[in-house]
Amino acid sequence: MMSSTDVELEKVTAGQQQHTFISSASTIDGSLVPADGETRPVQIMRWEQGDPENPYNWSLTRKLVITVIGILVTINSTLGSSLPSNEISYIADTFGITDKNVKILPMSIYLVGYIFGPILFAPLSELYGRRWITIGTFSVFTLSTMGAALAPNWSSLLVFRLLAGIGASAPISVVGGIYADIYESPITRGRSVAVFFTTIGFGPLMAPIIAGCSAPTIGWRWSFWIALIIAGVSFLGLIFLPETYGPRLLGNRAKRLRQHGTNPSIFGPLEIESRGWRDLLQLKTLLPLRMLFTEPIVTVVCLYLAILYGMFYMYFGAYPIIFEGIYGMSSCKSGAMFLPIGAGDLVAIALGAMYDFYHDRARANDKSSIQAEEVFRLPPACIGGPITLISIFWLGWTARTEVSWAVPFASGFIYGVGAQLIFIGLLNYLADAYTIYAASAFAASSCSRSIFGALLPLAVTKMYESLGVAWATSTLGFAILLMSLMPFVLIKYGPYLRSRSALCSELKKQREEREMDSSVQESIEP
Repeated sequence: MMSSTDVELEKVTAGQQQHTFISSASTIDGSLVPADGETRPVQIMRWEQGDPENPYNWSLTRKLVITVIGILVTINSTLGSSLPSNEISYIADTFGITDKNVKILPMSIYLVGYIFGPILFAPLSELYGRRWITIGTFSVFTLSTMGAALAPNWSSLLVFRLLAGIGASAPISVVGGIYADIYESPITRGRSVAVFFTTIGFGPLMAPIIAGCSAPTIGWRWSFWIALIIAGVSFLGLIFLPETYGPRLLGNRAKRLRQHGTNPSIFGPLEIESRGWRDLLQLKTLLPLRMLFTEPIVTVVCLYLAILYGMFYMYFGAYPIIFEGIYGMSSCKSGAMFLPIGAGDLVAIALGAMYDFYHDRARANDKSSIQAEEVFRLPPACIGGPITLISIFWLGWTARTEVSWAVPFASGFIYGVGAQLIFIGLLNYLADAYTIYAASAFAASSCSRSIFGALLPLAVTKMYESLGVAWATSTLGFAILLMSLMPFVLIKYGPYLRSRSALCSELKKQREEREMDSSVQESIEP
Protein backbone atom coordinates (compact mmCIF):
# COMPACT_ATOMS: atom_id res chain seq x y z
CA MET A 1 0.00 0.00 0.00
CA MET A 2 1.11 3.59 -0.65
CA SER A 3 1.37 6.26 2.07
CA SER A 4 1.11 9.87 3.22
CA THR A 5 -1.34 11.56 0.83
CA ASP A 6 -4.92 12.09 1.92
CA VAL A 7 -7.43 11.07 -0.70
CA GLU A 8 -11.17 11.31 -0.27
CA LEU A 9 -12.71 7.88 -0.70
CA GLU A 10 -16.41 7.40 -1.13
CA LYS A 11 -17.35 3.91 0.00
CA VAL A 12 -20.04 3.10 -2.51
CA THR A 13 -22.85 0.61 -2.33
CA ALA A 14 -25.69 0.27 -4.78
CA GLY A 15 -28.02 2.20 -2.54
CA GLN A 16 -25.95 4.52 -0.39
CA GLN A 17 -22.65 6.41 -0.09
CA GLN A 18 -20.44 6.99 2.92
CA HIS A 19 -17.65 9.58 3.01
CA THR A 20 -14.47 9.09 4.95
CA PHE A 21 -10.80 10.09 4.79
CA ILE A 22 -8.02 7.52 4.68
CA SER A 23 -4.28 7.65 4.24
CA SER A 24 -3.61 6.37 0.75
CA ALA A 25 -0.82 6.31 -1.77
CA SER A 26 0.91 8.92 -3.82
CA THR A 27 -0.39 7.08 -6.86
CA ILE A 28 -3.55 5.07 -7.37
CA ASP A 29 -3.14 2.80 -10.35
CA GLY A 30 -0.50 5.33 -11.38
CA SER A 31 -2.90 8.06 -12.48
CA LEU A 32 -5.44 9.10 -9.87
CA VAL A 33 -3.17 11.57 -8.07
CA PRO A 34 -1.43 14.03 -10.43
CA ALA A 35 2.22 14.96 -10.10
CA ASP A 36 1.31 18.36 -8.63
CA GLY A 37 0.08 16.59 -5.52
CA GLU A 38 -3.59 17.57 -5.79
CA THR A 39 -5.93 15.04 -4.30
CA ARG A 40 -8.73 13.64 -6.39
CA PRO A 41 -11.91 12.01 -5.05
CA VAL A 42 -12.40 8.39 -5.99
CA GLN A 43 -15.13 5.90 -5.20
CA ILE A 44 -14.41 2.49 -3.69
CA MET A 45 -17.05 -0.13 -4.38
CA ARG A 46 -18.16 -2.55 -1.71
CA TRP A 47 -20.94 -5.11 -1.30
CA GLU A 48 -24.47 -4.07 -0.58
CA GLN A 49 -26.44 -6.17 1.90
CA GLY A 50 -27.92 -9.15 0.04
CA ASP A 51 -26.02 -8.50 -3.21
CA PRO A 52 -26.51 -11.66 -5.36
CA GLU A 53 -22.99 -11.36 -6.80
CA ASN A 54 -21.47 -11.57 -3.31
CA PRO A 55 -20.17 -15.18 -2.94
CA TYR A 56 -21.68 -15.30 0.54
CA ASN A 57 -25.12 -14.98 -1.09
CA TRP A 58 -24.68 -17.63 -3.78
CA SER A 59 -27.04 -20.60 -3.79
CA LEU A 60 -26.22 -23.67 -1.72
CA THR A 61 -26.01 -25.77 -4.89
CA ARG A 62 -23.38 -23.50 -6.40
CA LYS A 63 -21.40 -23.52 -3.18
CA LEU A 64 -21.50 -27.32 -3.01
CA VAL A 65 -20.24 -27.59 -6.60
CA ILE A 66 -17.33 -25.30 -5.70
CA THR A 67 -16.66 -27.37 -2.57
CA VAL A 68 -16.52 -30.61 -4.58
CA ILE A 69 -14.20 -29.05 -7.18
CA GLY A 70 -11.87 -27.96 -4.38
CA ILE A 71 -11.91 -31.48 -2.93
CA LEU A 72 -11.09 -33.09 -6.29
CA VAL A 73 -8.16 -30.74 -6.89
CA THR A 74 -6.80 -31.34 -3.40
CA ILE A 75 -7.06 -35.13 -3.69
CA ASN A 76 -4.87 -34.93 -6.79
CA SER A 77 -2.40 -32.71 -4.98
CA THR A 78 -1.97 -34.94 -1.95
CA LEU A 79 -2.17 -38.20 -3.88
CA GLY A 80 0.90 -37.12 -5.82
CA SER A 81 2.85 -36.42 -2.63
CA SER A 82 3.17 -40.09 -1.59
CA LEU A 83 2.81 -41.76 -4.98
CA PRO A 84 6.40 -43.11 -5.10
CA SER A 85 6.37 -44.26 -1.46
CA ASN A 86 5.52 -47.90 -2.12
CA GLU A 87 7.47 -48.29 -5.35
CA ILE A 88 10.76 -46.60 -4.49
CA SER A 89 12.70 -49.88 -4.80
CA TYR A 90 11.39 -50.41 -8.33
CA ILE A 91 12.23 -46.84 -9.38
CA ALA A 92 15.69 -47.11 -7.84
CA ASP A 93 16.37 -50.39 -9.65
CA THR A 94 15.39 -48.80 -12.98
CA PHE A 95 17.88 -45.96 -12.58
CA GLY A 96 20.56 -47.84 -10.63
CA ILE A 97 20.18 -45.91 -7.35
CA THR A 98 21.55 -47.67 -4.26
CA ASP A 99 21.91 -44.93 -1.61
CA LYS A 100 19.02 -45.23 0.87
CA ASN A 101 18.88 -41.48 1.50
CA VAL A 102 18.77 -40.73 -2.23
CA LYS A 103 16.01 -43.26 -2.83
CA ILE A 104 13.52 -41.22 -0.79
CA LEU A 105 14.06 -38.07 -2.89
CA PRO A 106 11.17 -38.58 -5.37
CA MET A 107 8.79 -38.14 -2.44
CA SER A 108 10.75 -35.52 -0.49
CA ILE A 109 11.47 -33.31 -3.52
CA TYR A 110 7.73 -33.09 -4.21
CA LEU A 111 7.23 -31.71 -0.70
CA VAL A 112 10.02 -29.19 -1.31
CA GLY A 113 7.69 -27.76 -3.97
CA TYR A 114 5.01 -27.55 -1.28
CA ILE A 115 7.35 -25.34 0.76
CA PHE A 116 7.78 -22.62 -1.85
CA GLY A 117 4.46 -22.74 -3.69
CA PRO A 118 2.17 -21.38 -0.94
CA ILE A 119 4.49 -18.44 -0.33
CA LEU A 120 3.75 -17.34 -3.88
CA PHE A 121 0.32 -18.68 -4.87
CA ALA A 122 -1.71 -17.86 -1.76
CA PRO A 123 -0.89 -14.12 -1.78
CA LEU A 124 -1.20 -14.05 -5.58
CA SER A 125 -4.75 -15.37 -5.17
CA GLU A 126 -5.41 -12.42 -2.87
CA LEU A 127 -4.21 -10.03 -5.58
CA TYR A 128 -5.52 -11.58 -8.79
CA GLY A 129 -8.26 -13.91 -7.57
CA ARG A 130 -8.56 -17.64 -6.93
CA ARG A 131 -9.75 -19.01 -10.29
CA TRP A 132 -6.81 -18.49 -12.62
CA ILE A 133 -4.22 -19.19 -9.93
CA THR A 134 -5.87 -22.56 -9.27
CA ILE A 135 -6.29 -23.47 -12.95
CA GLY A 136 -2.75 -22.39 -13.86
CA THR A 137 -1.02 -24.29 -11.05
CA PHE A 138 -3.11 -27.41 -11.61
CA SER A 139 -2.05 -27.34 -15.27
CA VAL A 140 1.60 -27.33 -14.16
CA PHE A 141 0.88 -30.26 -11.85
CA THR A 142 -0.85 -32.26 -14.57
CA LEU A 143 1.87 -31.74 -17.19
CA SER A 144 4.63 -32.51 -14.65
CA THR A 145 2.90 -35.74 -13.65
CA MET A 146 3.00 -36.79 -17.30
CA GLY A 147 6.67 -35.80 -17.40
CA ALA A 148 7.42 -38.04 -14.41
CA ALA A 149 5.75 -40.98 -16.15
CA LEU A 150 8.01 -40.42 -19.18
CA ALA A 151 11.21 -39.52 -17.28
CA PRO A 152 14.23 -41.03 -19.06
CA ASN A 153 16.61 -40.74 -16.08
CA TRP A 154 16.78 -40.08 -12.34
CA SER A 155 17.55 -36.35 -12.65
CA SER A 156 14.61 -35.64 -14.95
CA LEU A 157 12.31 -37.58 -12.63
CA LEU A 158 13.34 -35.38 -9.70
CA VAL A 159 12.86 -32.20 -11.75
CA PHE A 160 9.36 -33.21 -12.81
CA ARG A 161 8.51 -34.22 -9.24
CA LEU A 162 9.65 -30.81 -7.99
CA LEU A 163 7.55 -29.00 -10.61
CA ALA A 164 4.56 -31.22 -9.80
CA GLY A 165 4.96 -30.37 -6.11
CA ILE A 166 5.07 -26.63 -6.83
CA GLY A 167 1.93 -26.88 -8.99
CA ALA A 168 0.18 -29.05 -6.41
CA SER A 169 1.01 -26.72 -3.52
CA ALA A 170 -1.58 -24.10 -4.48
CA PRO A 171 -4.73 -26.11 -3.59
CA ILE A 172 -3.49 -26.73 -0.06
CA SER A 173 -3.59 -23.00 0.71
CA VAL A 174 -5.84 -21.47 -1.95
CA VAL A 175 -8.80 -23.87 -1.69
CA GLY A 176 -9.10 -23.11 2.03
CA GLY A 177 -9.33 -19.44 1.04
CA ILE A 178 -12.03 -20.27 -1.52
CA TYR A 179 -14.16 -21.84 1.21
CA ALA A 180 -13.64 -18.76 3.38
CA ASP A 181 -14.83 -16.69 0.38
CA ILE A 182 -18.17 -18.48 -0.02
CA TYR A 183 -19.14 -19.56 3.52
CA GLU A 184 -19.84 -16.67 5.88
CA SER A 185 -21.16 -18.76 8.78
CA PRO A 186 -18.36 -20.08 11.01
CA ILE A 187 -20.31 -23.34 11.45
CA THR A 188 -20.71 -23.96 7.71
CA ARG A 189 -17.20 -22.80 6.97
CA GLY A 190 -15.85 -25.10 9.67
CA ARG A 191 -17.60 -28.12 8.20
CA SER A 192 -16.36 -27.36 4.69
CA VAL A 193 -12.79 -26.89 5.94
CA ALA A 194 -13.04 -30.16 7.89
CA VAL A 195 -14.10 -32.04 4.74
CA PHE A 196 -11.39 -30.29 2.75
CA PHE A 197 -8.59 -31.27 5.10
CA THR A 198 -9.84 -34.83 5.29
CA THR A 199 -9.06 -35.06 1.57
CA ILE A 200 -5.48 -34.12 2.39
CA GLY A 201 -5.32 -37.37 4.31
CA PHE A 202 -7.16 -39.50 1.77
CA GLY A 203 -4.91 -38.60 -1.15
CA PRO A 204 -1.68 -39.93 0.39
CA LEU A 205 -3.52 -43.02 1.67
CA MET A 206 -4.69 -43.97 -1.82
CA ALA A 207 -1.24 -43.57 -3.37
CA PRO A 208 0.57 -46.50 -1.65
CA ILE A 209 -2.17 -48.86 -2.81
CA ILE A 210 -1.95 -47.62 -6.41
CA ALA A 211 1.85 -47.80 -6.41
CA GLY A 212 2.15 -51.04 -4.47
CA CYS A 213 -0.23 -52.90 -6.78
CA SER A 214 0.94 -51.44 -10.11
CA ALA A 215 4.73 -51.43 -9.69
CA PRO A 216 5.22 -55.24 -9.34
CA THR A 217 2.78 -56.05 -12.16
CA ILE A 218 2.54 -53.41 -14.90
CA GLY A 219 5.49 -51.22 -13.86
CA TRP A 220 6.07 -48.20 -11.64
CA ARG A 221 5.44 -45.70 -14.46
CA TRP A 222 1.80 -46.76 -14.54
CA SER A 223 1.20 -45.26 -11.11
CA PHE A 224 1.96 -41.86 -12.65
CA TRP A 225 -0.25 -42.61 -15.66
CA ILE A 226 -3.11 -43.50 -13.31
CA ALA A 227 -2.52 -40.24 -11.41
CA LEU A 228 -2.57 -38.39 -14.74
CA ILE A 229 -5.94 -39.95 -15.66
CA ILE A 230 -7.39 -38.86 -12.31
CA ALA A 231 -6.00 -35.35 -12.83
CA GLY A 232 -7.50 -35.16 -16.34
CA VAL A 233 -10.96 -36.05 -15.06
CA SER A 234 -10.62 -33.49 -12.25
CA PHE A 235 -9.51 -30.81 -14.71
CA LEU A 236 -12.84 -31.08 -16.51
CA GLY A 237 -14.57 -29.96 -13.30
CA LEU A 238 -11.97 -27.29 -12.53
CA ILE A 239 -12.83 -25.46 -15.76
CA PHE A 240 -16.20 -24.56 -14.21
CA LEU A 241 -14.71 -23.04 -11.05
CA PRO A 242 -15.94 -19.42 -10.81
CA GLU A 243 -13.99 -16.55 -9.28
CA THR A 244 -14.85 -16.42 -5.55
CA TYR A 245 -12.58 -13.71 -4.14
CA GLY A 246 -14.82 -10.79 -3.17
CA PRO A 247 -12.34 -7.93 -3.74
CA ARG A 248 -11.54 -9.27 -7.23
CA LEU A 249 -15.25 -9.51 -8.09
CA LEU A 250 -15.78 -5.94 -6.91
CA GLY A 251 -12.86 -4.83 -9.06
CA ASN A 252 -14.39 -6.54 -12.10
CA ARG A 253 -17.71 -4.79 -11.47
CA ALA A 254 -16.02 -1.41 -11.08
CA LYS A 255 -14.07 -1.96 -14.29
CA ARG A 256 -17.30 -2.69 -16.20
CA LEU A 257 -18.84 0.52 -14.88
CA ARG A 258 -15.80 2.54 -15.99
CA GLN A 259 -15.78 0.94 -19.44
CA HIS A 260 -19.45 1.75 -19.95
CA GLY A 261 -18.88 5.33 -18.82
CA THR A 262 -21.31 4.93 -15.93
CA ASN A 263 -18.80 6.08 -13.32
CA PRO A 264 -15.19 6.76 -14.40
CA SER A 265 -14.02 7.37 -10.82
CA ILE A 266 -15.14 4.09 -9.26
CA PHE A 267 -12.64 1.39 -8.30
CA GLY A 268 -12.52 -1.95 -6.54
CA PRO A 269 -10.61 -2.40 -3.24
CA LEU A 270 -7.62 -4.06 -4.92
CA GLU A 271 -7.28 -1.33 -7.52
CA ILE A 272 -6.13 1.30 -5.01
CA GLU A 273 -3.10 -0.82 -4.14
CA SER A 274 0.24 -0.39 -5.87
CA ARG A 275 0.56 -3.16 -8.44
CA GLY A 276 4.32 -3.04 -8.91
CA TRP A 277 6.47 -6.11 -8.40
CA ARG A 278 8.24 -4.48 -5.49
CA ASP A 279 4.94 -4.14 -3.66
CA LEU A 280 3.98 -7.67 -4.68
CA LEU A 281 7.20 -9.17 -3.34
CA GLN A 282 7.51 -7.09 -0.19
CA LEU A 283 3.92 -7.00 0.99
CA LYS A 284 1.82 -9.75 -0.54
CA THR A 285 4.19 -12.57 -1.38
CA LEU A 286 5.89 -12.47 2.01
CA LEU A 287 2.67 -12.26 4.03
CA PRO A 288 2.59 -16.00 4.86
CA LEU A 289 6.19 -15.83 6.11
CA ARG A 290 5.45 -12.67 8.05
CA MET A 291 2.48 -14.32 9.70
CA LEU A 292 4.53 -17.43 10.46
CA PHE A 293 7.20 -15.49 12.34
CA THR A 294 5.29 -12.49 13.77
CA GLU A 295 1.86 -13.92 14.63
CA PRO A 296 2.30 -16.13 17.74
CA ILE A 297 -0.95 -17.99 17.08
CA VAL A 298 0.14 -18.89 13.56
CA THR A 299 3.60 -19.88 14.84
CA VAL A 300 2.45 -22.36 17.48
CA VAL A 301 -0.33 -23.84 15.34
CA CYS A 302 2.07 -24.33 12.43
CA LEU A 303 4.68 -25.99 14.65
CA TYR A 304 2.18 -28.52 16.03
CA LEU A 305 0.76 -29.34 12.60
CA ALA A 306 4.25 -29.53 11.06
CA ILE A 307 5.37 -32.16 13.56
CA LEU A 308 2.15 -34.13 13.03
CA TYR A 309 2.43 -33.85 9.25
CA GLY A 310 6.09 -34.87 9.20
CA MET A 311 5.27 -37.88 11.34
CA PHE A 312 2.48 -38.83 8.91
CA TYR A 313 4.99 -38.93 6.03
CA MET A 314 7.41 -40.89 8.19
CA TYR A 315 4.71 -43.55 8.35
CA PHE A 316 5.16 -44.10 4.59
CA GLY A 317 8.66 -45.32 5.40
CA ALA A 318 7.77 -47.01 8.70
CA TYR A 319 4.80 -49.08 7.48
CA PRO A 320 6.84 -51.05 4.90
CA ILE A 321 9.45 -51.71 7.61
CA ILE A 322 6.72 -53.03 9.90
CA PHE A 323 4.34 -54.86 7.60
CA GLU A 324 6.77 -56.03 4.92
CA GLY A 325 9.77 -56.50 7.20
CA ILE A 326 8.11 -58.00 10.29
CA TYR A 327 5.02 -59.64 8.78
CA GLY A 328 6.35 -60.44 5.29
CA MET A 329 3.52 -58.76 3.35
CA SER A 330 3.68 -57.82 -0.33
CA SER A 331 3.96 -54.16 -1.29
CA CYS A 332 0.34 -54.20 -2.48
CA LYS A 333 -0.97 -55.59 0.80
CA SER A 334 1.23 -53.33 2.92
CA GLY A 335 -0.19 -50.36 1.02
CA ALA A 336 -3.66 -51.41 2.15
CA MET A 337 -2.51 -51.13 5.77
CA PHE A 338 -3.07 -47.37 5.51
CA LEU A 339 -6.82 -47.77 5.01
CA PRO A 340 -7.80 -47.62 8.73
CA ILE A 341 -6.28 -44.14 8.89
CA GLY A 342 -8.79 -43.04 6.23
CA ALA A 343 -11.64 -44.65 8.16
CA GLY A 344 -10.53 -42.76 11.24
CA ASP A 345 -10.56 -39.54 9.22
CA LEU A 346 -14.22 -40.12 8.33
CA VAL A 347 -15.15 -40.77 11.95
CA ALA A 348 -13.38 -37.55 12.94
CA ILE A 349 -15.45 -35.66 10.37
CA ALA A 350 -18.64 -37.07 11.91
CA LEU A 351 -17.46 -36.18 15.41
CA GLY A 352 -16.59 -32.68 14.24
CA ALA A 353 -20.06 -32.24 12.74
CA MET A 354 -21.67 -33.46 15.97
CA TYR A 355 -19.57 -31.03 17.96
CA ASP A 356 -20.56 -28.15 15.69
CA PHE A 357 -24.23 -29.09 16.06
CA TYR A 358 -23.98 -29.21 19.84
CA HIS A 359 -22.08 -25.94 20.01
CA ASP A 360 -24.50 -24.20 17.64
CA ARG A 361 -27.44 -25.19 19.84
CA ALA A 362 -25.60 -24.06 22.98
CA ARG A 363 -24.94 -20.62 21.49
CA ALA A 364 -28.55 -20.34 20.30
CA ASN A 365 -29.88 -21.13 23.77
CA ASP A 366 -27.44 -18.87 25.58
CA LYS A 367 -26.11 -16.05 23.41
CA SER A 368 -23.62 -15.05 26.09
CA SER A 369 -21.88 -18.42 26.13
CA ILE A 370 -18.83 -19.64 24.31
CA GLN A 371 -18.29 -16.80 21.87
CA ALA A 372 -14.48 -16.83 21.73
CA GLU A 373 -12.85 -18.62 18.82
CA GLU A 374 -10.58 -20.52 21.22
CA VAL A 375 -13.39 -22.17 23.16
CA PHE A 376 -15.36 -22.71 19.96
CA ARG A 377 -12.67 -24.29 17.78
CA LEU A 378 -9.95 -25.80 19.97
CA PRO A 379 -11.70 -28.58 22.01
CA PRO A 380 -11.44 -31.11 19.12
CA ALA A 381 -7.68 -30.51 19.06
CA CYS A 382 -7.53 -30.92 22.84
CA ILE A 383 -9.14 -34.36 22.50
CA GLY A 384 -7.23 -35.34 19.38
CA GLY A 385 -3.79 -34.99 20.97
CA PRO A 386 -4.15 -37.77 23.59
CA ILE A 387 -5.92 -40.02 21.06
CA THR A 388 -3.04 -39.63 18.59
CA LEU A 389 -0.54 -40.30 21.35
CA ILE A 390 -2.24 -43.59 22.26
CA SER A 391 -2.23 -44.74 18.63
CA ILE A 392 1.51 -44.08 18.21
CA PHE A 393 2.53 -46.15 21.25
CA TRP A 394 -0.01 -48.80 20.21
CA LEU A 395 1.69 -49.16 16.82
CA GLY A 396 5.23 -49.13 18.20
CA TRP A 397 4.82 -51.70 20.96
CA THR A 398 2.51 -54.20 19.24
CA ALA A 399 4.41 -54.51 15.94
CA ARG A 400 6.19 -57.81 16.60
CA THR A 401 6.01 -61.31 15.17
CA GLU A 402 4.24 -62.81 18.20
CA VAL A 403 1.38 -60.30 17.83
CA SER A 404 -1.08 -60.55 14.94
CA TRP A 405 -0.64 -57.96 12.17
CA ALA A 406 -4.25 -56.90 12.78
CA VAL A 407 -3.30 -55.28 16.10
CA PRO A 408 -0.84 -52.64 14.74
CA PHE A 409 -3.10 -52.41 11.68
CA ALA A 410 -5.99 -51.30 13.93
CA SER A 411 -3.88 -48.55 15.51
CA GLY A 412 -4.21 -46.63 12.25
CA PHE A 413 -7.91 -46.08 12.89
CA ILE A 414 -7.21 -44.42 16.24
CA TYR A 415 -4.44 -42.37 14.66
CA GLY A 416 -6.78 -41.19 11.89
CA VAL A 417 -9.39 -40.03 14.41
CA GLY A 418 -6.93 -38.20 16.62
CA ALA A 419 -4.82 -36.56 13.93
CA GLN A 420 -7.85 -35.38 11.98
CA LEU A 421 -9.44 -33.87 15.10
CA ILE A 422 -6.23 -31.89 15.63
CA PHE A 423 -6.26 -30.64 12.04
CA ILE A 424 -9.98 -29.79 12.19
CA GLY A 425 -9.65 -27.83 15.42
CA LEU A 426 -6.48 -25.91 14.65
CA LEU A 427 -7.12 -25.06 11.00
CA ASN A 428 -10.68 -23.93 11.67
CA TYR A 429 -9.24 -21.80 14.45
CA LEU A 430 -6.86 -20.17 11.96
CA ALA A 431 -9.70 -19.63 9.47
CA ASP A 432 -11.90 -17.93 12.08
CA ALA A 433 -9.10 -15.85 13.56
CA TYR A 434 -7.81 -14.53 10.21
CA THR A 435 -10.85 -14.78 7.82
CA ILE A 436 -9.85 -12.84 4.65
CA TYR A 437 -6.20 -13.65 5.39
CA ALA A 438 -7.08 -17.34 5.72
CA ALA A 439 -5.33 -18.26 2.46
CA SER A 440 -2.07 -16.76 3.71
CA ALA A 441 -2.46 -18.38 7.14
CA PHE A 442 -3.04 -21.74 5.45
CA ALA A 443 -0.04 -21.05 3.23
CA ALA A 444 2.15 -20.50 6.28
CA SER A 445 0.84 -23.75 7.72
CA SER A 446 1.42 -25.61 4.46
CA CYS A 447 4.96 -24.25 4.16
CA SER A 448 5.98 -25.28 7.67
CA ARG A 449 4.28 -28.69 7.36
CA SER A 450 6.08 -29.39 4.12
CA ILE A 451 9.49 -28.57 5.59
CA PHE A 452 8.95 -31.28 8.18
CA GLY A 453 7.25 -33.57 5.64
CA ALA A 454 10.23 -33.30 3.31
CA LEU A 455 12.98 -33.68 5.93
CA LEU A 456 11.72 -36.12 8.56
CA PRO A 457 11.19 -39.09 6.18
CA LEU A 458 14.89 -38.89 5.32
CA ALA A 459 15.63 -40.10 8.85
CA VAL A 460 13.16 -43.01 8.94
CA THR A 461 15.39 -45.85 7.76
CA LYS A 462 18.37 -44.93 9.94
CA MET A 463 16.18 -44.22 12.98
CA TYR A 464 14.33 -47.54 12.77
CA GLU A 465 17.56 -49.46 12.13
CA SER A 466 19.24 -47.82 15.13
CA LEU A 467 16.42 -47.76 17.69
CA GLY A 468 14.17 -50.57 16.54
CA VAL A 469 10.48 -50.29 15.74
CA ALA A 470 9.26 -49.81 19.32
CA TRP A 471 11.57 -47.02 20.42
CA ALA A 472 11.75 -45.28 17.05
CA THR A 473 7.96 -45.02 16.99
CA SER A 474 7.91 -43.98 20.66
CA THR A 475 10.25 -41.09 19.82
CA LEU A 476 7.50 -39.72 17.60
CA GLY A 477 5.04 -40.13 20.46
CA PHE A 478 7.14 -38.09 22.84
CA ALA A 479 7.08 -35.16 20.39
CA ILE A 480 3.28 -35.35 20.14
CA LEU A 481 3.03 -35.58 23.95
CA LEU A 482 4.74 -32.20 24.28
CA MET A 483 2.74 -30.51 21.49
CA SER A 484 -0.63 -31.83 22.71
CA LEU A 485 -0.47 -29.23 25.50
CA MET A 486 -0.56 -26.38 22.98
CA PRO A 487 -4.38 -26.18 22.41
CA PHE A 488 -4.92 -25.84 26.16
CA VAL A 489 -2.39 -22.99 26.26
CA LEU A 490 -4.20 -21.26 23.39
CA ILE A 491 -7.55 -21.55 25.15
CA LYS A 492 -6.10 -19.62 28.07
CA TYR A 493 -3.89 -17.11 26.27
CA GLY A 494 -5.37 -17.00 22.74
CA PRO A 495 -7.68 -13.99 23.33
CA TYR A 496 -4.75 -11.99 24.66
CA LEU A 497 -2.57 -12.96 21.68
CA ARG A 498 -5.31 -11.97 19.23
CA SER A 499 -5.78 -8.63 20.99
CA ARG A 500 -2.09 -7.92 20.42
CA SER A 501 -2.20 -8.92 16.75
CA ALA A 502 -2.44 -6.11 14.20
CA LEU A 503 -4.17 -8.37 11.67
CA CYS A 504 -6.71 -9.73 14.15
CA SER A 505 -7.45 -6.21 15.42
CA GLU A 506 -8.05 -5.02 11.86
CA LEU A 507 -10.41 -7.93 11.17
CA LYS A 508 -12.29 -7.31 14.41
CA LYS A 509 -12.81 -3.67 13.40
CA GLN A 510 -14.11 -4.71 9.97
CA ARG A 511 -16.58 -7.17 11.56
CA GLU A 512 -17.87 -4.48 13.91
CA GLU A 513 -18.35 -2.06 10.99
CA ARG A 514 -20.28 -4.68 8.99
CA GLU A 515 -22.49 -5.47 11.98
CA MET A 516 -23.15 -1.76 12.54
CA ASP A 517 -24.04 -1.23 8.86
CA SER A 518 -26.35 -4.25 8.96
CA SER A 519 -28.14 -3.04 12.10
CA VAL A 520 -28.55 0.46 10.64
CA GLN A 521 -30.05 -0.93 7.43
CA GLU A 522 -32.43 -3.17 9.38
CA SER A 523 -33.57 -0.23 11.50
CA ILE A 524 -34.54 1.87 8.45
CA GLU A 525 -36.39 -0.93 6.68
CA PRO A 526 -40.17 -1.01 7.25
